[in-house]
Amino acid sequence: MDVKKVNESRIVNTAQVLSCDLNNYNTLFGGVLMKKLDDAATLSARRHSRVKECVTASTDHIDFLCPIHQTDSVCVESFVTYTGKSSMEIFCKVIAEDMMNGVRRIAATAFLTFVALDEKKRPVEVPGIIPQTEEEKFLYKTGKERAEMRKLRRQKSKELAENISLDKPWDK
Repeated sequence: MDVKKVNESRIVNTAQVLSCDLNNYNTLFGGVLMKKLDDAATLSARRHSRVKECVTASTDHIDFLCPIHQTDSVCVESFVTYTGKSSMEIFCKVIAEDMMNGVRRIAATAFLTFVALDEKKRPVEVPGIIPQTEEEKFLYKTGKERAEMRKLRRQKSKELAENISLDKPWDK
């Protein structure tokens, strides 16, 4: 399988924060930001794998580091940081910029994992990656450890699912 430079999967989406995107604290709803992350990460995964369909396999914790206000623009940058056979780890960083004074800050970070699928919805092999910048090299170097933690977390989630009830709470 071929390899690609990390930069080939980079997606950058910048938008203004609208009043309808704000919660009761006048900051960006976490769910609105989560959708932006998933949208950008999906495009990074598809750009890297060049398949019609990539599905979200997992979303690691999203770290909300500082609030995003209506006076900010919100920039989501995503790119592939690590690959398995058919899976791709996508890193997303969110940069908020105060449009009044130009001050930029990292507002959130997240890792999402996607699987590339063929026309029959079966996993398909994806290219490896070549990190070039210091940021890309650091994320690649630490990717295997995150993949192992995900695998363990998935096993624990399956174990949990086997031990929780499907009963309707109102029928108890």
